[in-house]
Amino acid sequence: QVQLVESGGGLVQAGDSLRLSCAASGRTFSSYAMGWFRQAPGKEREFVSAISRIGVTTYYADSVKGRFTISRDNTKNTVYLQMNSLKPEDTAVYYCAASSTTAKEMSVMMPAYWGQGTQVTVSS
Repeated sequence: QVQLVESGGGLVQAGDSLRLSCAASGRTFSSYAMGWFRQAPGKEREFVSAISRIGVTTYYADSVKGRFTISRDNTKNTVYLQMNSLKPEDTAVYYCAASSTTAKEMSVMMPAYWGQGTQVTVSS
């Protein structure tokens, strides 16, 4: 099992950048594919991005492709989401997730482990 704690959310203006971090507990971080999901008010939780166990392969939702970058540091048990050119429609609670399946499967299947979420608000 893995515990996940997100940080880095906040209130920014459209066009600004934010970097989210997710610290994972445990000694088996590198055995998990990691990902980010988000949930806006009144909407279902949706996939944002995922990264493979050793960080070679990444996946993105079309809505964030070219603006967001996922990365991980297995020596620090941390996964990051760099968000650039933020838009008001990016406003949501962002959740870090871990899965023992593949990063590709995280884009279509809800992962098993979740953080508590961090709020990102983008004003116009």
